[in-house]
Amino acid sequence: MAKQEEYIRKPDWLKIKLNTNDSYTGLKKMMREEKLHTVCEEARCPNIHECWAERKTATFMILGDICTRACRFCAVKTGLPTELDLGEPERVAKSVKTMGLKHVVITAVARDDLKDGGAKIFAETVRAIRRKSPFCTIEVLPSDMMGSIDNLKILMDARPNILNHNIETVKRLTPRVRARATYERSLTVLKNAKELHPNIPTKSSLMIGLGETKEEIIETMDDLRAHNVDILTIGQYLQPTKNHIKLEKYWTPEEFAELKEIAMTKGFSHCESGPLVRSSYHADEQVNEAQARQEALKVEKGLSHR
Repeated sequence: MAKQEEYIRKPDWLKIKLNTNDSYTGLKKMMREEKLHTVCEEARCPNIHECWAERKTATFMILGDICTRACRFCAVKTGLPTELDLGEPERVAKSVKTMGLKHVVITAVARDDLKDGGAKIFAETVRAIRRKSPFCTIEVLPSDMMGSIDNLKILMDARPNILNHNIETVKRLTPRVRARATYERSLTVLKNAKELHPNIPTKSSLMIGLGETKEEIIETMDDLRAHNVDILTIGQYLQPTKNHIKLEKYWTPEEFAELKEIAMTKGFSHCESGPLVRSSYHADEQVNEAQARQEALKVEKGLSHR
């Protein structure tokens, strides 16, 4: 009985069909051979088979697999990292080229033990991918790097196609959900990224089901738009283990659809919202739409000056 009370029954709409084809198994084998990590695996993403097997996209997790923070929602290992792998950028780039990936997301564990927060390795990874796979689009998903604008500039100067930094949850729940991160600092990171390179779209992600209200979700949307965030993803929090922060609610597909409609009325250029949506879900579509939107704005601006 205690076990039934501890977990809320998973609804049918969260059940997925696995597609383990050659693209999936080949990428998984390569990750192990090259000693690479993916957040797809570490965070137990429910979309790993779709992204790897069908969409030819992947999310690489650089800077090791040990995070210096202990966020209560996250399944990634926590501890004190022991080394910095300077050869990692080239190995990631080699794997991206070999697999013929169309879009890649580069994320990382938080490395508060490093003065630059890992920004230099991040930037070199972007450049290495560009050298080997010039037609592959690149999204970066860093931690807040303790709010350092200098570290953020190192990363932004590598000119990724999209800068993603996740707000994760609403303001009220942030102190309970995230470790060492603050709601305001994440907003500042997104604002600074846009100011450093106005033409690079910014993106953030919100997981729901932690006890937030609809009004708080909308307030978070407003805060993100006030800091010129272009793209938003909203997904269902899934409790990794009984030791992680407790799941409070499964939001329905209809509620997710309504949140997407609200987000689009707020001015986001793109919003992915659904129970299985994660920060990198359909990221390839997001970068293509963002680029198309930028081209349209250029044309519109040119016409207005005639």
